[in-house]
Amino acid sequence: MSKPPPSPTPEPEAAEMPAEVSAAWLDPFLVWLAKERRYSPHTVRNYRHAFVRFYAWLQGAGIEAKPFDELTRREMRDFVIESQRQLDRCTLHLHVSGLRSFFRFWISRRRMLRNPFTGIPLPKLEKRLPMFLTESQIKRLLLGPQRLMENEAITPHDGWRDRLIMELLYGGGLRISELCGLTFGAIDQSNGCARILGKGGKERMCPLGRVAMAVLQHWKTNHVAISSPTAIVVQNHDGSPVRPRQVQTMLKRYLALADLPLDLTPHKLRHSYATHLLNAGADLRLVQELLGHANLATTQIYTHVSVARLKEVHAQAHPRGGSTRMG
Repeated sequence: MSKPPPSPTPEPEAAEMPAEVSAAWLDPFLVWLAKERRYSPHTVRNYRHAFVRFYAWLQGAGIEAKPFDELTRREMRDFVIESQRQLDRCTLHLHVSGLRSFFRFWISRRRMLRNPFTGIPLPKLEKRLPMFLTESQIKRLLLGPQRLMENEAITPHDGWRDRLIMELLYGGGLRISELCGLTFGAIDQSNGCARILGKGGKERMCPLGRVAMAVLQHWKTNHVAISSPTAIVVQNHDGSPVRPRQVQTMLKRYLALADLPLDLTPHKLRHSYATHLLNAGADLRLVQELLGHANLATTQIYTHVSVARLKEVHAQAHPRGGSTRMG
C-alpha cells in the first residue's frame, strides 16, 4: 500500500499569543496604523492577523522569548518557507509587508535596532491582469434594476438604490469602502464631483458622470429617508448605511440577471472604469489621480489591459493581423 500524503502543516492558533505581548507590542502598532496612518479597518485586521500568525510560528519554533530584533535571517527564511505551504503568494507578500511595517514602527520608537525581514526573498508574484467588463457588458449589468422594477420583482427604493450603487462604482471609479462612506455633503451638485476620502486619509475629487448624477438626484428626491449633509448617500429604508457585504450580495444578483460571471466583485467595476478611460485616450497620470493611486505603477497595469485589447482588435480587423499562414 502506498503511504498517504503528508498532512499540511496546521495554521498557527491565533489564541496562543499572550495578552501581555499584544498589549506591549501589537496594540500600539495597530493604533498607529489606524489613527496616524489612517489605514482601513480591513488592512489593520490583516496586519494583526499577520503578526498573530508570526508569533504563533515563533512559539512553535521555540524562539518566542528571543528579542524581536535578534531574530536571524535564517529563522526568517524558515518562516517564509513554511508559510508558503499554507498561504498563497499574494497573502504571504501581504503578511511579510505587515511584519516589515511592524519592525520599522518599533525601530522608529527606538525599541529595536534592526529589521530581521530586511532582504528576505519572497516568491515572485504572478502578474495577473485585472478583470474588467466590456462596455456592452456594463450596459447589460446596469439595466438590471430597471428590469426588476418593471417586473415588480423589487421595490422602487431598492431598484434605484441598486442602480445608484453600480453607477457610482462604475461612473466614479469608487472603492466599495468609499461608496459606503459617501455623504451627501461630499457631493457638489453644481459640478457633479464628489470629495472622496480614500486610502491613507488622502482626499481626491471624483467626477461622477452625468448619468450617476441624474440617478442620484432622483434617489435623493424620491427614496431617501435622511438627506442631510452628514447622511450617508447609499442607505436602507430606515436610513441606516448600506454595508459592503450588502453591495457584494446585491451585485451577484445583477450579474446573474445579465448572464455574467458571478465571481466578479464590486472592485471589478472600478477596474472597468479605469480600463475604459484609458481605452478612450485618457492620460495615465489623470487616471492615477482619479483612482487615488499613490504610485503610478499601480495604475500602469491597466495599460497592459488596453494594449491587450488593441492587439485583439488588430488581430480581428487587420488583413495581416490574424493569419500566420504563408503563401
